[in-house]
Amino acid sequence: MSAPTLNITTYLFFGGRCEEAIRFYQTAIGAQLEMLMKFKESPQPMPPGMLPAGFEEKVMHATFRVGETRMMASDGCSEGTTFSGFSLALYVATIAEADRAFAALAEGGKVTMPQTETFWSPRYGMLEDRFGIGWMVMVATATTAPHS
Repeated sequence: MSAPTLNITTYLFFGGRCEEAIRFYQTAIGAQLEMLMKFKESPQPMPPGMLPAGFEEKVMHATFRVGETRMMASDGCSEGTTFSGFSLALYVATIAEADRAFAALAEGGKVTMPQTETFWSPRYGMLEDRFGIGWMVMVATATTAPHS
């Protein structure tokens, strides 16, 4: 019997805006929805008082892919959210792809570092999207690409 493989998967809580976020990522960076379950569809009811009124229509759990990376998301059990202390790094193949993805993710958000050439990438920039998620968008090189 082989040893279990370890994985870390990002799980984002959008505090009532999960479906909106997934639609945004589908348009902005080509995310592919794999599964979405609303609280009202759960095979086991939530404990009384755990969800705010109206959250029955919100996302209990969703999975989606960005490229080869699986992400998970939910509305959680409360409204509002704060994302801090991390950024998602998006590696793309070309400067044109970096420009397009950066502009799309920045729509409704704020640029924290305009795109520029760096010693590690011909195009790199940082932003916070409209949901408060930090992104670092860059062109992958032989030394910076994940799994290289």
